[in-house]
Amino acid sequence: MRTVKQQSWSVFVMVMSVALVSLVGCETNPYTGRSQLLMTSVSQEMQMGAQAYDQVKSDPKMRPSQDPREIEPVKRVAARIVEAAKRSKYAEMANQFQWEVTVIKDDKTPNAFALPGGKMAVYTGIFPMAKTEAGLAAVMGHEVVHALARHGAERMSQGQLTNAGLQVIGTAAGAAGGGGMLGQAAMAALGVGAKVGVLLPFSRKHESEADYIGILLAADAGYDPRESIALWERMGQVSGGGAPSEFMSTHPSHETRIDQLKKWMPEAMAIYQTKPPVPAALLPSVQ
Repeated sequence: MRTVKQQSWSVFVMVMSVALVSLVGCETNPYTGRSQLLMTSVSQEMQMGAQAYDQVKSDPKMRPSQDPREIEPVKRVAARIVEAAKRSKYAEMANQFQWEVTVIKDDKTPNAFALPGGKMAVYTGIFPMAKTEAGLAAVMGHEVVHALARHGAERMSQGQLTNAGLQVIGTAAGAAGGGGMLGQAAMAALGVGAKVGVLLPFSRKHESEADYIGILLAADAGYDPRESIALWERMGQVSGGGAPSEFMSTHPSHETRIDQLKKWMPEAMAIYQTKPPVPAALLPSVQ
């Protein structure tokens, strides 16, 4: 049986949670219509994104590639995806971001990320999975959507609300307002693990949303969106039986992901067919 003190605290948490939601409100994703709880400002996100990016780059193990054959295709794809983002329903935010991309020389890490504010990194280990610039566009379109759709802020907001918000919001705001290092919780919310090179998964709904909008951006950038299906087929072959079941994973299964991409493909192809197609150049690791 709960004490009066416990009951009072529960009521306080409930009241403060409602008050916090009323202060920041909800936003609606312009593509999917999904309601999002967001308790941090875009400027705070951008500051945290810049700090997280600096932390990743400051790790001595994270060596930027010096090879133009690796850097140039990434920059080409990034530039086209960014231009597509600036024409998209996220145009206002895309034009606020200070876009920058770094190619990290790490052939064993098949990853990429984009942080709030437009800071991006691509690990050379993703090249065999992406195979072509169109495949890389599917990867980068997906990651850019995580930033533009404010998935990190949404995840952070959910955590803040769960913890009654006040102390965590103050901590997050303080971290965003000045220099210094971001804590593990903030890095995790942005999708970057405390151990550099480990990118933490977003929720299934975030991943699916990024898949959907990401192929629309790739198509608008002139890249064949069908390469996204080939990409995930290769991912599935590499992971084999080692991937956790969908029920136990925050990521959709490879099969679910491919099925969803096929469902969305007519919309993406309709966009792609209005654009001058970009040649599907091979990436350096598969040339």
